[in-house]
Amino acid sequence: MTPSPEPTVYLVDDDAAVRDALAFLLGTVGLQVRVFPDGSALQGGLDGGNVGCLLLDIRMPHVSGLQLQEQLRTQGVDLPIIIMTGHGNVDLCRRAFQQGAVDFLEKPIDETALLEAVQRAIRQHLWQRERAESSAEARSRLARLTEREREVLAGVMDGQTSKQSAKVLGISARTVETHRASLFEKLEVHSLAELMRVYLNVVEGQGGSDP
Repeated sequence: MTPSPEPTVYLVDDDAAVRDALAFLLGTVGLQVRVFPDGSALQGGLDGGNVGCLLLDIRMPHVSGLQLQEQLRTQGVDLPIIIMTGHGNVDLCRRAFQQGAVDFLEKPIDETALLEAVQRAIRQHLWQRERAESSAEARSRLARLTEREREVLAGVMDGQTSKQSAKVLGISARTVETHRASLFEKLEVHSLAELMRVYLNVVEGQGGSDP
């Protein structure tokens, strides 16, 4: 399945009237919506390559919204999840957030709250995807470096001068400068600020937190 170029909202609810009403509401603000009556139908129609979010009802036959949320997380689906329920309580809310939900809405759904939650979730997903792409590009560039160039880069990140790096590495300052020039070229950067940005993109991609 080819990913959609537009953000997609995947709406899962066993109540057809709710699906129709919410899909219509989301469509009025230009959002692309795909509706499903249960988790099995979603699994058959979900494209993890799309940018967007998931709207999951908690109480559904066979597989609950919380169970579906856990399945999707195990499968590596990164779409932000908004949980909906007509039977909200503190325990359900806590479990949803522990499993990574970005919002928890009680029925009857407030239209403004829903639209705001969906738009926040889509913005978050776009940011996550952009960061992941930036990190992947940075890792690709760093892979071009030789072992010595990586050592020189580590010195740059530690704030070492060429002379200090030369002393640590047991080479001449001129050789350090040569390696610095080479790593700048391979990383396609023209300033220390750009160099640090490439390096931090990799660090954040391996364990950074959302803003």
